[in-house]
Amino acid sequence: MKNSFGNNIQVTLFGESHGEAIGVVIDGLAAGLALDLDHVQKRMAQRQAKGRISTQRHEPDAIRIVSGWFEGHTTGTPLTILIENTNTRSKDYERTRYRLRPSHADYTAFAKYDGFQDFRGGGHFSGRLTAPIVAAGAIAQQLLEQNGVFIGSHILRCHSESDHPFATDEPTLKEQILRLNDLDFPVLDEESAGRIHAVMEAAANDGDSVGGIIETAVVGLPAGIGEPFFDSIESVLSHLLFSVPAVKGVQFGLGFDFASYYGSQVNDAFCVQDGQIRTVTNHNGGINGGISNGMPIRFQCVIKPTASIFKEQDTVDYQTKEPVRLQIQGRHDPAILHRARVVIDSVTALGLLDLCCTNQAYQGMKKGECQ
Repeated sequence: MKNSFGNNIQVTLFGESHGEAIGVVIDGLAAGLALDLDHVQKRMAQRQAKGRISTQRHEPDAIRIVSGWFEGHTTGTPLTILIENTNTRSKDYERTRYRLRPSHADYTAFAKYDGFQDFRGGGHFSGRLTAPIVAAGAIAQQLLEQNGVFIGSHILRCHSESDHPFATDEPTLKEQILRLNDLDFPVLDEESAGRIHAVMEAAANDGDSVGGIIETAVVGLPAGIGEPFFDSIESVLSHLLFSVPAVKGVQFGLGFDFASYYGSQVNDAFCVQDGQIRTVTNHNGGINGGISNGMPIRFQCVIKPTASIFKEQDTVDYQTKEPVRLQIQGRHDPAILHRARVVIDSVTALGLLDLCCTNQAYQGMKKGECQ
């Protein structure tokens, strides 16, 4: 029953979609940190449902800190954030309780929890649980930005429509990240935004859903962060990224496209720029041997089409083991790409902050600062 992640900064997730509240405990934050809670609420708003392209379940998602916070600063003890569920319609799920929703966690939840799980709205498996992840991630992101590390994501593709990819030069890339972090609909090109929005609306009108690809970049991360094997940047971030509902694939740098090239075409040659060792290209996405090389970290996540659709589908009844037809009721997203990007940013921030703390402890030990 593992609901915690992290070594130095440990995050524990709790709650269910239709329970009284959901939340997160962040353990390991130093005492005396001044956090901008308005920034946290701004990031929470970017995850919220809006308009026809999102679920019609609208929650205020106001965060309430109940421990680890005193007189505007962290106390060094576990920081606990609560988010109340105020707009539940549990009756939508009563009639179909035992009808296994295709591509959902209903059957696997029965297999693991023997029917004692809270089935309403997906319970602990619900995308609703990404709200406290965003709250924790917004705190981690603030701490990284104070040290010159910036994270941003955009919708690279949605079904048949695409946005421009991130820039390759670092100054432009940083500008794009800062601009994206102020947008509710995270797309680099305005014309692409209109086409992608239209694809999402068309799916909603048809009672269907669409997926796509989110592209993420991190600038300002120094060389030397990460570990060679089990806590490499790729393995830590992949662990977290695959914990986000609907993420079904992750690739760093060229990823699967490496299969189409010779080594001579994709090796990143080293150079010196302004006295710093850099690489001419960045096919490896800023990572060599599991460790950051000082170039921007770049990766992409595939988000599957939202599993809840309004079309009638074939399934089985868990109790009777008989085939049945299912038409899902309730309020669901025709696409989650625009809401998921801040979740991707958040888990990225949590993973990198934890790795940075490991590196800080290692450097301190080398200097004898732990004595």
